[in-house]
Amino acid sequence: MLKLYIGNKNYSSWSMRPWVLLKQAGIPFEEVMVRFDSFGGDSNFKQTVGTVNPAGRVPALVDGDLSVWDSLAIAEYVAEQHPEKQLWPQAAKARARARSVCAEMHAGFGALRSHCPMNIEASLTEAGAIVWRDQQGVRDDLQRITEMWTALLQEHRGPMLFGEFTVADAYFAPVCMRIKSYGLPVPGPIAEYTQRVRELPGVKAWIDGALAEKDFVAFDEPYRTSR
Repeated sequence: MLKLYIGNKNYSSWSMRPWVLLKQAGIPFEEVMVRFDSFGGDSNFKQTVGTVNPAGRVPALVDGDLSVWDSLAIAEYVAEQHPEKQLWPQAAKARARARSVCAEMHAGFGALRSHCPMNIEASLTEAGAIVWRDQQGVRDDLQRITEMWTALLQEHRGPMLFGEFTVADAYFAPVCMRIKSYGLPVPGPIAEYTQRVRELPGVKAWIDGALAEKDFVAFDEPYRTSR
């Protein structure tokens, strides 16, 4: 059986993507939770994850004697191993576009990532209002995401970005979490899409796990000093 190494569900947006993809697609896997700690070279996190990913980062997928790390590489591997799940759109042009928007998410939106780190358990609307007021980069990132999602939802007629659930929806699920936690202003159709994503069984299972953790990792909490 596949093993997926992940970090804290409340904080780890990178871990969320392949976990949600596997869960929503109904692909069996064993979760290996490695909670965040100091991230020092001798930390439990680095020592554990380093056995399957030389970079010492999550997520990492283990299939027999093969380790695959980086969320996009994992998504591609899983899609190749399970073509019956149709994890990428079937039409060639739509598939190319889905890969493009996933790569854009993978490499971009640095302001949103930096100023609104994923924190599913917290209600950070006051912090979100200040970030929205002061950080032009966050406003620019969210404008681009809004334009992207609007065009895809209109072209493919929803309910997901490419009609049915694909890697792209799993890839943007952490953005949906950020919009909710920080109360970021988005148009009605975009808010409705984020709610549909949150209600997907795979996403809901991740959220439930995040709420059950009860951890407080100070370096992932720029806006709070306690739960």
